Amino acid sequence: MRERVLVIDCRHDLTDPEAGRRAYEQGHIPGAAFLHLDRDLSGSINGRNGRHPLPDPRQFADTLAGLGADENTVIVAVDASAGIYAARLWWMCRWIGHLRCGVLDGGMQQWLAADGPLSTDAFVMPARGRLTVRPSLAPLWTIDHIEAWVRSGSDSDVAQLIDARAPERFRGDVEPLDPVAGHIPGACNRVFAHNLDVGGRFKQASQLREEFESLLAGRDPMAVVHTCGSGVTACHNLLAMEVAGLAGSALYAGSWSEWCSDPERPCAKGT
Repeated sequence: MRERVLVIDCRHDLTDPEAGRRAYEQGHIPGAAFLHLDRDLSGSINGRNGRHPLPDPRQFADTLAGLGADENTVIVAVDASAGIYAARLWWMCRWIGHLRCGVLDGGMQQWLAADGPLSTDAFVMPARGRLTVRPSLAPLWTIDHIEAWVRSGSDSDVAQLIDARAPERFRGDVEPLDPVAGHIPGACNRVFAHNLDVGGRFKQASQLREEFESLLAGRDPMAVVHTCGSGVTACHNLLAMEVAGLAGSALYAGSWSEWCSDPERPCAKGT
């Protein structure tokens, strides 16, 4: 059966949630659809599950099917923010068992630099696809897993928690988005931007592998759990490890915004 490529524009701005939709309407890759981080790539917020909780997997599969996706569709995610939102979409596709997915390296900036055309045409809805939830290809940790790990003393033999936020947020110097500053006790920090070269594309696989192996210090990649502010930029580090050939790490989707929602949970500061 012939493969169909579906480009999904998921540009977003955490400080201006409608900026991505406006940018899409002003010019997007011809034929691309648009999905919104808050409305399409996240579920309902209840004040305890973080800023971008995962939606029901069947609901997400239905959203993709509504864009015409089926089991043979190759989904390519694109953004204009170094790949952080595109990586979230990539991870979610794998989460529902859809392996035919990727990220446009360099995003819209690289598309424009290569003289790629833009369109302001509305997405033409094809015939509805059929996309079922299959066994997940993306390990997922929940708040219960993290709480048990912290209670155990953040045992590095069990897991290594890698936080993708900027160092000043990780240290707790500032916190522009969540009510509490700091990080989950036992976590270490690798800001997602370290995955990129000066041109805004992912570094070579060999370089990423060297950098992550240095951070892991001999630990199994499958023992790594990625976190961030709300489960978005963490996917960038997870994708970088996959690019590096270090497969199998997990995502803590609730991340810091879920962890700090309960004042009884301990919060660490500094490095």
